[in-house]
This record gives sequence, C-alpha cells and structure tokens, in this order.
Amino acid sequence: MTDRRRQADRNTPMRQAVLNLEESMIRQVANAGMGRTDVLKFWFGESDEVTPAFIRDAAATSLQQGETFYAHNLGLPELREAIAAYATGLRCAGAAPITAERIAVTSGGVNALMLAVQALVDAGDEVVAVTPVWPNLTAQPAIMGAQVRCVSLRPVAGEWRLDVAELLAAITPKTRLLIVNAPNNPTGWTLSRAEQEAILAHCRKTGTWILADEVYERLYYEPTPNGCAPSFLDIAAPDDRLVVVHSFSKSFLMTGWRLGWLVMPATMTPHMGKLVEFNTSCAPVFVQRAGLVAIERTADITPRVVAHLKTCRDTLVPLLQAVPGVQLAPAKGGMYAFFRLEDPSDPTRFGVSLETAKRLVVEAGLGLAPGNAFMVNPGPEAQGWLRWCFASQDVARLGQGVERLRRWLGA
Repeated sequence: MTDRRRQADRNTPMRQAVLNLEESMIRQVANAGMGRTDVLKFWFGESDEVTPAFIRDAAATSLQQGETFYAHNLGLPELREAIAAYATGLRCAGAAPITAERIAVTSGGVNALMLAVQALVDAGDEVVAVTPVWPNLTAQPAIMGAQVRCVSLRPVAGEWRLDVAELLAAITPKTRLLIVNAPNNPTGWTLSRAEQEAILAHCRKTGTWILADEVYERLYYEPTPNGCAPSFLDIAAPDDRLVVVHSFSKSFLMTGWRLGWLVMPATMTPHMGKLVEFNTSCAPVFVQRAGLVAIERTADITPRVVAHLKTCRDTLVPLLQAVPGVQLAPAKGGMYAFFRLEDPSDPTRFGVSLETAKRLVVEAGLGLAPGNAFMVNPGPEAQGWLRWCFASQDVARLGQGVERLRRWLGA
C-alpha cells in the first residue's frame, strides 16, 4: 500500500462505495413529520394492521419454551419444508416443484436480496436493473462495487410499461446480473408471462443471472388461476441462473419480524448457508416459529389481506384521478398508488418530488414518499411523482388524505 493510499484511508476510513450511498429520501420525509400527531402517514411500505394474534402467540410460546438459541444457518428444517410446499402450491400447471434443498430462510426480504447480491456480484461486474424500483435494489450491487445500469419503465397515461426490446439490448454477455422487481414497488407494474419468457430465454443465452424480487407476488389484483402474479418460478428449470426473493412482510402482515426466504438452484444453497453465517448466523428461532404458523394458516391471512388491499386501491385511485392535475393508473399489484402531479401553467412547480413531499407533510399534514427516491439518476419521466401506500386498515383515512391533497393544491 502506498503512503498516499494509507493517508487517504486515515482521512476516509470507509469504502467510497459506502460513502457514496444516498440517504433514504423516504426517511427524510418521515423525519419532517416525526412528533406530529396530525400527519396522515402513507410513506412507508407497510400496512398499519397488527400481525394476527395467532402468529404473535406462536412466537411468544417459542420464547416461553426457551427457544433462544442458534438455529441452522439455512433455517429450521420444518420451515424450509413448509415454504417449499407453499411455493410449489402457487405454481402454475407444468412448473417444476420447489424442494426444501432450494430454500434458505433469511432475516427479512432485504437480507435475502443482499445475500443474493453478495453471492453473485464482484467489484466491477455489470448489473442491469429495471427502474423505478425500491432504492435498496440498486444500492446493494453498488455497495459491492458493481457498475449498475438502469433500464427505465415508461409512463403512458399514468401506467408504467416496459420496453422489452430495450431491456434485452441492455443485457449482454458482460451482464452478470439482472435485477427485476415485479409486482413493482413503487409503480405496481407487473411482468407478463410473455415478457418473463423472453427475458429468461435471453439471459440463458448471455449467461446472466436473474435476481427476481417477488415479495408482492400475492398482492395481485388481476384474475389468475393460482391467485398470484406471474413468477419466474412458473417457467424456470431448477438449475436456471435464477434467484427469487420472498418475504413474510407484506402478505402475512409481518414487516417488523424481519423474516424472508430465497429460492435458488440446489447447488447454490450450501454456499448461501455460509453467507448467512457471516451476515446474521441465522434467523431467530421464535420468529421462524411465527413464520411456520403463518405459512400453515395462509388461508386465514392472505386472502383477507389481498381483498382489503384491493378495496383500498379501488377507493383511493378514483378519488385521486378526480383531483385536477393528478395522473395515475390503478396498480395491478403491490400496495401503492404511484401518481404524478402536474401544473400546466407552471411545469416546474412539482419538479422535485422530495421537496414536494416535504411540503405536503408540513403544509398539508400528508405523508407520502417522493417518487425520485425510486430512480437512479432520475430523468424527466421521474419528476413530479409521489408514492402513496394504500395499505390502511381504516379505508376512510384514504379519503381524508385525498381531501388534504386537494385543499393543498387549491383544487
């Protein structure tokens, strides 16, 4: 190491990739409203409904029984088996069964994503991501020193669409990893089966891994035979270069529990166990016991959650569409209304979404997430967008929020 490098390391002890990370814009907005009881909060991606009592009871029983020790790196065997059976049950006809040997239990969906990136990405690798997307998905490969290239969805009358030809052209034999989140946070955009087939076939040719964030799979509002969004697992072979991330957070009302899982080729699983060891050792046993009960009693949770979220979406979207200057289309999946504020008389008025979101908190008592939080090097298509999490136990709060927005706009 040179003297100059040593001096630089003393002055800046952290890696540059970490120093370059942006502070969460969503947190910046939330911080502006901290301590205020009059703010209607729709900024975070979670329901305000408490986890069902029978799930909480399972965790409490585990603790009372003294299950406070380490577990297997990959998760409790019975939970891995239950997840494999659950995931297989969601697949379409003809899909390959998912075995427990392909499952790793993780400390949340975000931990699953980071583990997958650690397993697949080296410094200098090229990673392609479909955006807008939850910022963690593009930050994680950047932390590993990868070069992240983005292919943006395009809004058409408020609905976001993928130019498949543009995406495939961006994926070359130099592309180590494709990251795609569908149903998408924040737009609600979802891959069609034809789009998935085209992407998988192309990535097989280029040797590119696919990291599919499918945590909103069950939060899908279009009619399908299996009651969920199209999944890469419906069409992929067990040994394809595909890693799929899931979480208990959304469809089981377990955001704070930090429990998720990975589906991957079986040859990859033992090595993933090593990475789990070096990151978290294992997910807590009592949390896994809660997850096991959630899986076993899915029918008592998820259908009700999805039905309620659809009611929330179908309540909020028409109200927003009726506000002058608001542009959006109903989300096919997820728990968000992603909408644009426009002012034809002043195109710059809502240009910086972060500043607009902060003003809404202070001036209107309305907490939304800024749209440019989900963009990397945001272009013109990113301006003026806001994300509204409609997962509200009290549906009336959505109407109250729209009225506050309308008054703030002077509409």
